[in-house]
Amino acid sequence: MISKNTVDSYIDKIPPSPQALKETLRLLDTGELIKAAKVAQTDLALKAYLKSLVNRPVYGFAKEVSDVSQIFGILGVSGSQQAVYNYLLTLLSPKKWLLFKLNSSSFYELQARLSRRWKDILEHLKINDKNIESAITLLPASIIVSEALFCEKITDVNLLRSVKNLDLNTILFRLCRVDLFDICELIAAKWEMPEKVSKIVNCASGIKPSDDESINLLGKWMHLLLFYELSQPMFVEAGLNDFVDFQVDYVSDIYEEFSSVAGLS
Repeated sequence: MISKNTVDSYIDKIPPSPQALKETLRLLDTGELIKAAKVAQTDLALKAYLKSLVNRPVYGFAKEVSDVSQIFGILGVSGSQQAVYNYLLTLLSPKKWLLFKLNSSSFYELQARLSRRWKDILEHLKINDKNIESAITLLPASIIVSEALFCEKITDVNLLRSVKNLDLNTILFRLCRVDLFDICELIAAKWEMPEKVSKIVNCASGIKPSDDESINLLGKWMHLLLFYELSQPMFVEAGLNDFVDFQVDYVSDIYEEFSSVAGLS
């Protein structure tokens, strides 16, 4: 068993925003996109990350986009805020992944795919809320923390995977008494995100529905999105598809609609 103190220690390692990022996020929160881009431009590592993120194939740009003001203009206020949160994760991401077969490129691809499709979903649902849009960043963040926790007991994890047909989320809970979505909630608190963000991501587990129908609906869409993306060949090979046990009954009422939005039908 991994102690709560160990779990908390990994959450504590998630970096607070450096000053330039704090100012960027503050300006984005007030809708000052041009000023935010000027501040973000001064952080060379953030600038390089934004360029790498937005030029992923999922965004579909024919020509390379490199100027931060142009990138922020493309992403908009909500998308830019989400991208800055995603960048914070790169400060925590392991140089070498041990359990999951990931590297910086495939992890960035996961971030980009989740971000792009979540934005499409919210536009389809006619929801314009930068905090809800940023909620999707918590899932890659929790995967980083989960990787670190699994590596604390890597022998036990591999043994459980070999002798029992258990998804990784169940194994994580057995080892730590927290699951992927509990970790999302802890990270949301660390980043001082609104409570509704934690509730949406918890619903995305598929086993923790909310009495609030609007939150529950977003949880269903996020559950489908996460399952869909982790089922892509790149992430199946990385071992991430073992993380989420698909709750078909939970999402059956929106599955066809999701398929249409995701371009599956």
